[in-house]
Parts: sequence; structure tokens; C-alpha cells
Amino acid sequence: MKFNYNLPINLLFGRGRINEVGSEVAKYGKKALIVTGRGSTKKSGLLDKAVNLLKEANIECEIFDKVEQNPLITTVYDGVDVIKETGCDVVLGIGGGSIMDAAKSIAFSAKNPGDISEYIFGIKQGSEALPIILVPTTCGTGSEGNCFSVLTNPETKDKKSLRTNSIIAKASIIDPELMITMPKHILASVGFDALAHNMEAYVSKIGQPLTDMKALYGIKLLAQNLTKVYNDTTDLDAWENVTLASTLGGMVIGVAGVTAPHGMEHPASGLCDIVHGKGLAALTPIIVEASWDSDIEKYSDISKLLGGADARDCADVIREFLQKINLKVTLGELGIGEKDVQWMAENCMKVSKPSIVNHPREFTLEEIKDIYYKSL
Repeated sequence: MKFNYNLPINLLFGRGRINEVGSEVAKYGKKALIVTGRGSTKKSGLLDKAVNLLKEANIECEIFDKVEQNPLITTVYDGVDVIKETGCDVVLGIGGGSIMDAAKSIAFSAKNPGDISEYIFGIKQGSEALPIILVPTTCGTGSEGNCFSVLTNPETKDKKSLRTNSIIAKASIIDPELMITMPKHILASVGFDALAHNMEAYVSKIGQPLTDMKALYGIKLLAQNLTKVYNDTTDLDAWENVTLASTLGGMVIGVAGVTAPHGMEHPASGLCDIVHGKGLAALTPIIVEASWDSDIEKYSDISKLLGGADARDCADVIREFLQKINLKVTLGELGIGEKDVQWMAENCMKVSKPSIVNHPREFTLEEIKDIYYKSL
């Protein structure tokens, strides 16, 4: 057995830890660009609280609130322009996965000029970024725990990750109490994304003992707690477990990568700007149906944690789990049609090939098209 494990991330986990945001940011700069959403952090009062905590720590700030649900590379450039105009020297991302991904790429692009797509596709290499502090407000992407930033090119519709250790956060403040204002439909979507991260990392061909251990625990936590918080948003103990599972999901894909479900979802949301978790919900059971016999032991483990018997019923128990959080959906219901399948399949092989190769069963182009058709 041989493996490497290197993930230098500083996680500050627990209720009330948002109160440490000022002291953490102050370690790395004097003027922060706050990257946040267009509404939720303002409505909840979190943005005002963060600004006040920064002021108490003698940190100036500028607010950038233009990030989309599937962040665009053009939005990243807009954020960099604000940095250039205002002299911000540290980036604070407060929000869901799209916010954190955008914050990471803004911090990267501020130090690495030119077309960020060239860095995403490995044409250029960048080794530095502005210091990054992340505060997740949703329990889904786990972006606070890895070196990924998923962006969409609005011209080509390519949706792909920037992957570089330079965008690992200096500190991620993970406060379960910040999650409780999420609407149910968002909770379901991001919660299933977290589950998908853990499941995919567990069956990944490049997984290893440390990622397997964390992924299994993440699956267990979500299986036991996601429906609890969906039905009762006051259950803070369950919120802690769901939030921890989300961070674990981000950490394990940072090492083991994702597999076919994410690889096939990215072309769908890149093309049609659908909600990522809903796209995963439409695709994952059908992909598992087509591949459970490629790793019977691991799909059996997943099935049992979700209440099933063995690998053969893994797809069905995932569907049952989706039903419990009202997330059973098809790609057709999300606005994708047969006319889109050929482009998505070809784009999948273009931008998501590593994820397809990483799946226990490597699908051909024709098999990918067939899965897309079945998901409609």
C-alpha cells in the first residue's frame, strides 16, 4: 500500500465561531474584499455582523456581491478589478459553494494575470494567491476544505475546476449556526451535493485509506442527519453533523477527486445553469444503476449506510433518500432536452474526462449519452 496525503487546511469548527472572523482576517491583511451573495447574507444579518467584526479588528473592507449560482469567469475578473481599484490584500468569502469558489478564483487571479481558463486547463501554472478566509453558509460543496474552484466559461459553456494548492484557505470558519436560515429546497440540494462528494470519493479509483475513512463517516452522518434537519431546522446537533459531513466531503474530493456523477453534471449546469445538486439528483441513481457491479463491496457499504441491503439496491435507496428530501427530479424537468445530449456528452469527454476515468466503471461516449437520455 502506497499513498500520499497532504491537505494543509486550518478548520475552525463549532457553534459561534463566526465571532473569530475579525481576528483571523487580521492575521493576513488590513483590507478585505468580502465576496458574498446578492441577498441571503444581507437578509440574515450575517454580512453586517461580519463587517462589524472586521471593524473591531481594525480591518477595512469592500463588498463584492455579484456571484451567480454557477460562478462565471467574467465575474471573477470583475472581482479582481475591485481589488485593483481598492487595494484589498485579503479575500473573505461568506456564502455557499459558488461564493467560496468565486472568492478563491478572485484571490488567484489577482496574483496570476491573463485568461484563467489557461490555468484551469493546465496551459499555465500559478503558484500564489491572495490570502483567503472562507465562511460557508451552506452545507454542500465543502469548498472550505479543498483546493478546487469550479467556474463556468460563459462563451464556451465549459464548467471545470481550477485546482491549485495556492487557493486552499488560510482558515475556514465553519459555524453550524450559520446554516439554519437556508430554505428547505436549498438545504436538500446542497445536502445531496455533500452526500455525492462522499459517495464519489469512496468509490474513486484514486481513493486511499484516509479518504475512505472520512467519506464513510460523511455518508453515515448525512444518512442519519440530513432528513432530520430537513424536517426540523432547530435541531442544532443534527446541523453540526450535516455541516461536518459537508466539510469532510470537500476534503475527500480534494484528494480522491469526483467520479462520473459530477463529471456528467458539470456539462448540464454549464449549458443550462441548473442547480448543481438537482442535476446530481437526476443523474446519480442512473449512474449507480449502470456501475454498482464494478465495485460491489463499496456500493454495498454505501447502500447499507443509507438503509439498503447490498450493492444491487444502492440506486434504489439513493432514490428513496432523495424522496425524503423532495429532490427526486429529472434533467427534463430542469429544462434539458434530447437536443442537448450530444453536446453534453462531448463536453463531458472534453472537460470532465478525469472524473469519467476515475469512476469504478469507465463509460464510453455512447454510454454517457445513454445515461443522459435515461435521466431526461
